[in-house]
Parts: sequence; structure tokens; C-alpha cells
Amino acid sequence: MGQKEEIEQRMKAFQGFQVDENLMNATGKSNTLFMHCLPAERGRETTDAVIESPRSVVFAEAENRMHAQNAIILDCLGLL
Repeated sequence: MGQKEEIEQRMKAFQGFQVDENLMNATGKSNTLFMHCLPAERGRETTDAVIESPRSVVFAEAENRMHAQNAIILDCLGLL
């Protein structure tokens, strides 16, 4: 959830909200994907079942972000 200094305020604001299988199924679509920029606070923001499911693309998303960040670093170093 980030911003660790605001943890109490954020826990109160998001109390009762968690991406779980029921929420994913509530979309009524079998192709709903779960995305998260990571790191995810398992058990708070999402459940293990959702983040590890075939409907989750969080790890592919993280890999794509890594390649983009590497390209930015190379460009900054003048290596591209």
C-alpha cells in the first residue's frame, strides 16, 4: 500500500476492501485480469488465491516494468 508513515490512516480508509475471488467474479466476466504494480500486501490488499491465479498478470507486468526501467538507465548512460 506504500506510504508506511500513513499506515493507520490507510488501513482505516480501506478497511473491508480486498481483491478476492468474490470481487473478481463479481465482474461477471471470465476474462477479468488482476493487475498490481507490486509489492502487494497479501492478506490485506489481495488474497494469495487471486495473485497466484491464472487471471493475475502481476508478474508479467513486473517483468515488463523491469525491461522499461533498464532501457531508461541505458539511455541515461548514453548506451542506447
